[in-house]
Amino acid sequence: MFSEVFKGKKVLITGDTGFKGSWLSLWLVKLGAEVYGYALPQRSENDNFVVCEMEKRTQHIDGDVRNIETLVDYFNKIQPDIAFHLAAQPLVLESYKNPYETYSTNVMGVVNFFEAV
Repeated sequence: MFSEVFKGKKVLITGDTGFKGSWLSLWLVKLGAEVYGYALPQRSENDNFVVCEMEKRTQHIDGDVRNIETLVDYFNKIQPDIAFHLAAQPLVLESYKNPYETYSTNVMGVVNFFEAV
């Protein structure tokens, strides 16, 4: 069903170092897409991004979705055909400890993504 949809397309994924983002990246690479990632660095050597060696399969840069200038610059440089926004602070306990950071990432990150698109 998806065998030709992504083939040869430039696909940009925010949050590509995270659990879902790394799996989406892997799947899109297998479907023939040129995958570009924009996310915070992976947290450990056991992260899926590292284990699947995604740094060799995609073009990733470290970046924070709260930084609109860097995000917009990356979009302008890549000119993706398709973009997925998966960057987020998903941890509930972390959100209790750092509500401002969680809100700014999860809300303003979406706003910045839409501005970049």
